[in-house]
Amino acid sequence: MGRNLVEKIFESHLLKGRLVPGETISLRVDEVYTQDATGTMAWLQFEAIGIDRVKVPLAVSYVDHNMIQSNFRNPDDHIFLQTAAQRFGAYFSKPGNGICHQVNLERFARPGWIGLGTDSHTPTNGGIGMIAIGVGGLEAATVMAGMPFEIKMPKVVLVRLTGKLQRPWVTAMDIILELLRRLSVKGGVGKIFEYGGPAVAELNVTERATITNMGAELGATTSVFPSDEITLHFLKAQGREEHWIELHADEDAEYDEVIEIDLSSLEPLIARPHSPDNVVPVKTLSGLKVDQVCIGSCTNSSYQVMRSVASILRGRKIAEHINLLINPGSKQVYEMIARDGSLAEIIAAGARLLEISCGPCIGMGGAPGTGQVSVRSYNRNFRGRCGNKDAEVYLANPLVCAAVALKGEIFDPTDTDMEIEIPPEPDNFLINDNLLIPPSEETSKIRIIKGPNIKEVPLKEPLTDTIEAEVLLKVGDNITTDDIMPAGAQVLPLRSNIPAISEYVFHNIDPRFPEKAIEAKKRGGGIIIGGENYGQGSSREHAALAPMYLGVKAVIARSFARIHRSNLINFGILPLVFEDPTDSEKLHKGDIVKISNIIKSLNNEQKFKVQNLSTGEEFTVYSDLSEREKKLILSGGLLSYVRNNIQKTDITS
Repeated sequence: MGRNLVEKIFESHLLKGRLVPGETISLRVDEVYTQDATGTMAWLQFEAIGIDRVKVPLAVSYVDHNMIQSNFRNPDDHIFLQTAAQRFGAYFSKPGNGICHQVNLERFARPGWIGLGTDSHTPTNGGIGMIAIGVGGLEAATVMAGMPFEIKMPKVVLVRLTGKLQRPWVTAMDIILELLRRLSVKGGVGKIFEYGGPAVAELNVTERATITNMGAELGATTSVFPSDEITLHFLKAQGREEHWIELHADEDAEYDEVIEIDLSSLEPLIARPHSPDNVVPVKTLSGLKVDQVCIGSCTNSSYQVMRSVASILRGRKIAEHINLLINPGSKQVYEMIARDGSLAEIIAAGARLLEISCGPCIGMGGAPGTGQVSVRSYNRNFRGRCGNKDAEVYLANPLVCAAVALKGEIFDPTDTDMEIEIPPEPDNFLINDNLLIPPSEETSKIRIIKGPNIKEVPLKEPLTDTIEAEVLLKVGDNITTDDIMPAGAQVLPLRSNIPAISEYVFHNIDPRFPEKAIEAKKRGGGIIIGGENYGQGSSREHAALAPMYLGVKAVIARSFARIHRSNLINFGILPLVFEDPTDSEKLHKGDIVKISNIIKSLNNEQKFKVQNLSTGEEFTVYSDLSEREKKLILSGGLLSYVRNNIQKTDITS
């Protein structure tokens, strides 16, 4: 029996376990990278472990999220990240070098490698034939300390691509929007999407990266393309030809599921508010007035995209009422469009050029006005993520976005005679790594600089045998990490200060949640009740760390998103699932809940009896923890476990 691409890469990195869906496996990791919104905690946690130098072959610390320097907090964090990278042996990508996923694709990602990143869009690197998985910062810190990466083996889904895109107006983004339309934001949970079929050759590396980037919105573990001659061309153009290997599935490879997409049948698609899977054809929204257009982010900010956008804007001007914001993905892209004249065409049309950063995608600037409509080539349109919960955000491919900016309303541009340049991938990218600082060889004398906003990492006490706590909040399906721990210019600068950032937990759902949680903590703690896919979206571990600090003991939900479930375990919060989903109706905000015999139940069949002391009702919940996850929960979380065991275990084996 042949092997698929995922099996080949996993097999070459497998330390323990079998590649059977649902079984726990341990993997050797080649690269770990962090970004500043999550990286400050990751490096503080690495420091707390007590290891002198990173033990993975490659580590990179990026600054791309928190670029607004309105006070001391962000610049202080930037110098902390730079000195921590120098002290512990990592590359440091300075502010202005670019968005982590775009830069990593250009300068570091390799076919056949396994990489972890403290960002849910780390799978972007799958466009180059790499298994790249988003994780929480603490998980990244322990892997950098030399521990293997443990995961339950996902199912592998083949997405077989046939036909040809109806270029120029149908792009790679429409492929992933079509998958989201079919499968929903829950459709990829517990799965890896492997792309194959004859039409793979239709897509260059950065187009493939657009698809793998937004595969995160499916809830997928990751997505990956084969490494072929197209991959070789990209790496050669980046001056990294030696990193190429050919990598593809065997002809007789088997998959858990196969999805067919005929690219010839696709038309421009658009995701309506407030979910990336709320997808319809662009033409169905024709005539809808638009106030703002944003082009770029880690999803659609490559050199080819920017050149094509410039060709649409060339000699034209944006509609009078439109605010067009553009954020290129990397310094490389920015410098290349500046040198070839594309930047001048973009500026002349009336666009506002933003810093090379995540920018409006993460709510750092560029917020739309009250009730305004924003059309973006980004990956998420959750309510409030843009910085204004009263705005309406739509997601479309970057060429549609550019056309909409000119007309001032949504329309189907396929019927226009507008000329667009679709440039080939360059034979040589401009290589200028002067904002990329390599690791220091001599690190012992380097002092890590911490500003006053950087606080130590809080620890949780070991698990107790009984939890008696108040239901602090009950929420519905598809609650995002943005709902739990908001992003944006007001909150993200507090990421290194857990007491301060904890004041914003569930801020957009219940502003009094932190206050009530602190009161409940004095009486034994709190419990959160969730629906399906609880914790979808970002890898933001603060959505678990801050609730832990506030005394949350457990979350009982109908199901969990993968990364958030891991983060809850890593911070000692017990993730429990209703055995009968209708039992969630037996719990209400303010009820007092008791869970007894936790340790015995955890070490047996992992079923727990829950008593609602306020109503007298009882029901059963369960957990599905691996042996390692049990140890973490019992220890009070991953950091406590590692600190207690780091000297007892050969973590590099």
